[in-house]
Amino acid sequence: MLKLMTVDDSNIIRNKIQRAFDSGRFSMVASACNGKEAVSLFKVHQPDVVTMDITMPEMDGIACIQHLMAINPNVSILVVSALSDKATGIEALEKGAQGFLIKPFTEQQLSEALIELTEHLDV
Repeated sequence: MLKLMTVDDSNIIRNKIQRAFDSGRFSMVASACNGKEAVSLFKVHQPDVVTMDITMPEMDGIACIQHLMAINPNVSILVVSALSDKATGIEALEKGAQGFLIKPFTEQQLSEALIELTEHLDV
Protein backbone atom coordinates (compact mmCIF):
# COMPACT_ATOMS: atom_id res chain seq x y z
CA MET A 1 0.00 0.00 0.00
CA LEU A 2 1.30 3.46 -0.92
CA LYS A 3 1.51 6.14 1.76
CA LEU A 4 -0.34 9.30 0.69
CA MET A 5 -0.06 12.83 2.04
CA THR A 6 -2.32 15.66 0.92
CA VAL A 7 -1.27 19.31 1.08
CA ASP A 8 -3.95 21.97 0.59
CA ASP A 9 -5.10 25.03 2.52
CA SER A 10 -8.72 24.00 1.89
CA ASN A 11 -10.09 21.64 4.51
CA ILE A 12 -12.81 20.63 2.02
CA ILE A 13 -10.26 19.50 -0.56
CA ARG A 14 -8.13 17.64 2.03
CA ASN A 15 -11.23 15.80 3.30
CA LYS A 16 -12.40 15.02 -0.26
CA ILE A 17 -9.05 13.43 -1.12
CA GLN A 18 -8.89 11.57 2.20
CA ARG A 19 -12.41 10.11 1.77
CA ALA A 20 -11.54 8.90 -1.70
CA PHE A 21 -8.22 7.25 -0.89
CA ASP A 22 -8.02 6.03 2.68
CA SER A 23 -8.28 2.45 1.52
CA GLY A 24 -7.20 0.09 -1.25
CA ARG A 25 -4.05 1.23 -3.07
CA PHE A 26 -3.41 4.25 -0.81
CA SER A 27 -3.26 4.87 2.91
CA MET A 28 -3.53 8.50 4.05
CA VAL A 29 -0.64 9.09 6.46
CA ALA A 30 -0.66 12.89 6.75
CA SER A 31 -2.57 16.02 5.84
CA ALA A 32 -1.05 19.52 5.80
CA CYS A 33 -2.62 22.96 5.31
CA ASN A 34 0.52 24.69 3.96
CA GLY A 35 3.95 23.91 2.58
CA LYS A 36 5.78 24.54 5.84
CA GLU A 37 3.65 22.01 7.70
CA ALA A 38 3.99 19.60 4.77
CA VAL A 39 7.79 19.60 4.94
CA SER A 40 7.66 18.83 8.67
CA LEU A 41 5.09 16.02 8.26
CA PHE A 42 6.93 14.64 5.23
CA LYS A 43 10.05 14.03 7.32
CA VAL A 44 8.03 12.11 9.93
CA HIS A 45 5.71 10.03 7.71
CA GLN A 46 7.81 9.69 4.52
CA PRO A 47 4.87 9.34 2.11
CA ASP A 48 5.32 7.76 -1.32
CA VAL A 49 2.76 10.05 -2.97
CA VAL A 50 1.79 13.68 -2.31
CA THR A 51 -1.11 15.75 -3.65
CA MET A 52 0.01 19.39 -3.66
CA ASP A 53 -1.89 22.67 -3.89
CA ILE A 54 0.05 25.62 -5.31
CA THR A 55 -1.42 28.69 -3.61
CA MET A 56 -1.07 28.37 0.17
CA PRO A 57 -0.01 30.58 3.10
CA GLU A 58 3.46 30.43 4.68
CA MET A 59 5.05 28.27 1.94
CA ASP A 60 3.46 27.78 -1.51
CA GLY A 61 3.36 24.51 -3.43
CA ILE A 62 6.24 25.32 -5.78
CA ALA A 63 8.64 25.96 -2.88
CA CYS A 64 7.29 22.93 -1.03
CA ILE A 65 7.89 20.67 -4.04
CA GLN A 66 11.54 21.79 -4.06
CA HIS A 67 11.91 20.95 -0.35
CA LEU A 68 10.23 17.54 -0.68
CA MET A 69 12.33 16.61 -3.73
CA ALA A 70 15.50 17.57 -1.81
CA ILE A 71 14.46 15.21 1.01
CA ASN A 72 13.34 12.33 -1.24
CA PRO A 73 13.74 12.69 -5.02
CA ASN A 74 11.71 9.49 -5.53
CA VAL A 75 8.46 10.90 -4.11
CA SER A 76 5.57 11.13 -6.60
CA ILE A 77 3.83 14.52 -6.53
CA LEU A 78 0.48 15.35 -8.13
CA VAL A 79 -0.28 19.07 -8.22
CA VAL A 80 -3.98 19.67 -7.53
CA SER A 81 -4.66 23.35 -8.12
CA ALA A 82 -7.17 25.86 -9.40
CA LEU A 83 -4.37 27.55 -11.29
CA SER A 84 -4.86 26.59 -14.89
CA ASP A 85 -2.16 28.61 -16.59
CA LYS A 86 0.51 26.66 -18.40
CA ALA A 87 3.41 28.55 -16.82
CA THR A 88 2.50 27.40 -13.30
CA GLY A 89 2.04 23.81 -14.42
CA ILE A 90 5.36 23.81 -16.25
CA GLU A 91 7.15 25.34 -13.25
CA ALA A 92 5.68 22.67 -10.94
CA LEU A 93 6.83 19.94 -13.33
CA GLU A 94 10.29 21.48 -13.57
CA LYS A 95 10.57 21.44 -9.78
CA GLY A 96 9.75 17.72 -9.61
CA ALA A 97 5.98 17.22 -9.77
CA GLN A 98 4.92 14.43 -12.11
CA GLY A 99 1.26 15.31 -12.70
CA PHE A 100 -1.22 18.19 -12.67
CA LEU A 101 -4.95 18.06 -11.92
CA ILE A 102 -7.12 21.17 -12.21
CA LYS A 103 -9.71 22.03 -9.53
CA PRO A 104 -12.58 21.42 -9.40
CA PHE A 105 -12.16 17.71 -10.00
CA THR A 106 -14.30 14.60 -9.65
CA GLU A 107 -13.31 11.61 -7.55
CA GLN A 108 -12.90 9.66 -10.81
CA GLN A 109 -10.52 12.28 -12.26
CA LEU A 110 -8.50 12.25 -9.03
CA SER A 111 -8.42 8.46 -9.00
CA GLU A 112 -7.26 8.28 -12.61
CA ALA A 113 -4.57 10.91 -12.05
CA LEU A 114 -3.20 9.15 -8.96
CA ILE A 115 -3.24 5.72 -10.57
CA GLU A 116 -1.45 7.07 -13.66
CA LEU A 117 1.07 8.82 -11.39
CA THR A 118 1.83 5.66 -9.42
CA GLU A 119 1.40 2.84 -11.93
CA HIS A 120 5.19 2.39 -12.08
CA LEU A 121 5.47 1.94 -8.29
CA ASP A 122 5.33 -1.40 -6.51
CA VAL A 123 2.44 -1.69 -4.10
